[in-house]
Amino acid sequence: MGAVISFGQLKNTDEVKKQLETRNKDTTAWIYGGVVNVGLNEGFLHNWAAGGEIASMNVNGIFNGFVTHLHKREVWSNNLDLNYGLNYAYSNSFIPRKTDDRIDFTSKYGYRLDTNKDIYFTGLVNFKSQFTHGYDYSLPSWQNASNSKFLSPAYFTLGLGWEYRKGTDISLFVSPATARLTIADQYYTRMTPAGAFGIPYGKKSFMAFGAYFSGRYMINISKKSVFSTRLDMYANYLAKDRFDANGMVIKDNPGNVSWLWDNLYSYKVSRYLNITIGATAIYDNNIPYVKPATAPSEVAGQGLGWVQLKQIFSIGFEYKF
Repeated sequence: MGAVISFGQLKNTDEVKKQLETRNKDTTAWIYGGVVNVGLNEGFLHNWAAGGEIASMNVNGIFNGFVTHLHKREVWSNNLDLNYGLNYAYSNSFIPRKTDDRIDFTSKYGYRLDTNKDIYFTGLVNFKSQFTHGYDYSLPSWQNASNSKFLSPAYFTLGLGWEYRKGTDISLFVSPATARLTIADQYYTRMTPAGAFGIPYGKKSFMAFGAYFSGRYMINISKKSVFSTRLDMYANYLAKDRFDANGMVIKDNPGNVSWLWDNLYSYKVSRYLNITIGATAIYDNNIPYVKPATAPSEVAGQGLGWVQLKQIFSIGFEYKF
């Protein structure tokens, strides 16, 4: 397994962060930084008595970057998270199968209400989607059964609220007035009577209005290890029970909060060797999951509100600039 990790930031980043943490109100600067992780692992078997995949390879990439502009009482921050992974195996003729796919961009503009406090009146824009088509690989003809693609779904979030900031390491944003637009191709919203991604059957979009929370925190545990976490939560004020195309009731209410929780830990083994461990959990009542049959008398079906989990582990090289 191999990986490449890189971090970048302006030379005055530490100085600016220190000034922010001491509530300096006259700071003007750009700060940027990020991490790129490109991992590769492979396996090969020949006459292996225990059996297994003859040859396989996994390729994955992670990018987490930020750019922040500070000007007196104003702060404009931008965060971009990109993930992509592919698996190649001899048993399926090395046709790539996706293991990870994510685009997540957040931009916030805030104005400090009081120079003696770290509270900002803030506007937020967030965009989420994916790069390529997604498939259910458990199906015999999965190539003909795409269940998602770029901009299907896509989530656009716009909110106004308050943010607590402490340097660039901690941000807590709360908005009581947030609009969220979900869009998708009709191909996907016609696949099931319930529609797809919260969009009703045969429609192209769905609008929600509610409350939103987004928190980010990063800590240098030691000179060699860094931990970062992010939690997003959304409650739709307009959520209510609705009927699918077959007249079946789909349960929902404002208390059914959707959330995303990201965690990433990085440990520097040596000057160039790095270990990265990540875990992500997502809950969204609008994302269906396949409920398998557990007995001959049962029939596989579709349900709502399943927690999605993802875990990564990477060992590789680290480069700083």
